[in-house]
Amino acid sequence: MLTRLVKMQFNADFVAEFQENFKAVQPQIAAFKGCSSVQLLQDSQQANTFFTISHWQDEAHLEDYRRSPLFRETWAKVKPNFAAKAEAWSLLIP
Repeated sequence: MLTRLVKMQFNADFVAEFQENFKAVQPQIAAFKGCSSVQLLQDSQQANTFFTISHWQDEAHLEDYRRSPLFRETWAKVKPNFAAKAEAWSLLIP
């Protein structure tokens, strides 16, 4: 099992749009082959900072998703609205 943690900071005027976009794509991401769940968290102190936590069967399934039209289309919408470069980690439970 692979856990993917992504930190994203958005321009303040994009926050509401991002939340709506995520609501629309979350079920599609969760249904992607090899994904067991995906959730969105918002920083308690910085309202423009979000984290996604997704659980994948393995690295290969995550890479399949990252090469998918769903990922490319979603990323194309959010990337221009970053206030800082996104950070991502792939984590294993030891």
